[in-house]
Amino acid sequence: MKNVLQILALSCLLISAPTWAQDIQINIKDFMYSSTDLHIPVGTKVTWVNDDQVPHTIVETHKVFHSAALDTQDSFSYTFADAGTFEYFCTLHPQMIGKVVVGQ
Repeated sequence: MKNVLQILALSCLLISAPTWAQDIQINIKDFMYSSTDLHIPVGTKVTWVNDDQVPHTIVETHKVFHSAALDTQDSFSYTFADAGTFEYFCTLHPQMIGKVVVGQ
């Protein structure tokens, strides 16, 4: 009986274990974000890197996060601490859009 309870307790811990956050990179090239629809767990750090020859920005539509203009090879990072959907765009080139969906 003791072994059964230990196995049950261990399996409950495994089931409720959080998805570990990771670091993700989104490259900006040819006036596009390399990932336009990203799904990540809470706590993930996303870094945008400008691989274009012109400046770009990353601005969340509700201004949750925003970067300065990024020159070639400049980067901007944001760690997503809350669940939700975060849509963003480039203020210099508004046709450039992306979305990050953060789950629990």
